[in-house]
Amino acid sequence: MDPTGTPLNARVAPNGPIVGALNNGLLVAIVDTRDDANGRPWAFIVRAKDGHPFGWVFREFIACF
Repeated sequence: MDPTGTPLNARVAPNGPIVGALNNGLLVAIVDTRDDANGRPWAFIVRAKDGHPFGWVFREFIACF
């Protein structure tokens, strides 16, 4: 869990414009990954329960259990 309570920004592309924000604790699935132009890792995520797409998030901000 994120101790800061800050929502996670979802983007249209790796490091692209923000399209929304996700609350901490939401269960998601990673369906694609890629690095941006600076070599930073990004993941395209969907809601785990129904596959609803959210967008690209900075991979290092996702906690896997």
